Amino acid sequence: MASYMPSMSTILSSYASLSTTIMLFRAILSEMLPRRMRDYFLSKFPESLFRYFFPNFTLIVDQYWQATTNHTFLAVETYLSTIIGTSADSLHIGSHSLVPHKLNLRIPAGCIIIDEFQGMKLEWSLHKESVNSSRSHRDEVQYSYQVKCKRSDREKVMTSYLPHIANTAQTILSKRENLHIYTYDKNNCGWKSAVFKHPATFATLAMDPKKKAEIIEDLDNFVQQKDFFQRVGRTWKRGYFLHGPPGTGKSSLVAAIANHQRYNIYDLQLQSVRSDAELRRILTSTTNRSILLVEDIDCSTKASRDRTKIRDEKEELGQGELDHRLSSSDPGITLSGLLNFTDGLWSSFGDERLIIFTTNHKDKLEPALLRPGRMDLEIYMGYCTFAAFKQLAKSYLQIDDNHHLFTAIENLLEQVSVTPADVAQQLMTKNFLGIFKT
Repeated sequence: MASYMPSMSTILSSYASLSTTIMLFRAILSEMLPRRMRDYFLSKFPESLFRYFFPNFTLIVDQYWQATTNHTFLAVETYLSTIIGTSADSLHIGSHSLVPHKLNLRIPAGCIIIDEFQGMKLEWSLHKESVNSSRSHRDEVQYSYQVKCKRSDREKVMTSYLPHIANTAQTILSKRENLHIYTYDKNNCGWKSAVFKHPATFATLAMDPKKKAEIIEDLDNFVQQKDFFQRVGRTWKRGYFLHGPPGTGKSSLVAAIANHQRYNIYDLQLQSVRSDAELRRILTSTTNRSILLVEDIDCSTKASRDRTKIRDEKEELGQGELDHRLSSSDPGITLSGLLNFTDGLWSSFGDERLIIFTTNHKDKLEPALLRPGRMDLEIYMGYCTFAAFKQLAKSYLQIDDNHHLFTAIENLLEQVSVTPADVAQQLMTKNFLGIFKT
């Protein structure tokens, strides 16, 4: 009795039909069945069949993690920008100059990026969805990166690939070309950024050379002391308090610090923060390796009201009227809320952070804000000294050596109080430039 041997076309047709059935089966399991029913069904599958029907695994990296910024998301975003290749079918491009010498690339939602690592093929994509925010009471767009890999590679992706991304991103950020300055938008309950291109550096800063050297040494030591902070049980942060008359270079010093450390700046106006709870949300949405700047802290509402002023108002108005006035507007930041942010439990919201307060009127501040442990280094920015003038003359007039007018100027600066900003303004005038050329 002759056996029947199916033709090649019949075999291929049957295989195609089986493959179509399997694909349909996968689609039904993934898209149509409720999650609980699907999980129960899959739990009854033998492991070999499970891997056959579902060979891929997807890792999702959300933009936020437990109400804070997800640093893995930031690392992936930084890393993927370096491997964009021909696999991408669309890209966002832009520059920070009308004559761009280098275009910046950003991945749009839905774009596919292919990466290879230690023999694995990884498929990245960016997704976005609208979620209702309890903070702003409106829909907000939130993003997530998703990477698809073989199920058998899952462990290797977790233990080798993701650490590789984190290390690569850290190296890139430590050498980042562009810094950003962020301002808080209370209407949208989030940070808005702009490229930070302030030219101030320690080389050009008009400041006493000894004080400048002390600040640089303090910053360099801070970066290298992660293990020390962990060993002594302290948060890896540093607090600087800058005070002095207007025009003495406080903002320029902040810019020089940012450029020296390559840190982004989060410029927080305390008046725009409506409560202590909102302050906590703001802090947890900042990133590591950054500066949290609070300028003119004496001009904030409740945070700058020292206990003496509140006691005097209580005696003048009475407790009932004072409570009514304080509760008739946004509650604002309280002193206790601000203190908890500087050295309380909520000060441990990240690593490698600088917190900088500035003020023109130190005497108006509550002393508790400035005690050791909250502000680690107090820096007085005073009137222009002769050493600062020489730095300004070098920067503005390119005078390196002693000039015959320097002695007279040194004597004059000892008799009058003038800010570095006033001196710089004069050095920019044609009349002043003509004097030094004679």
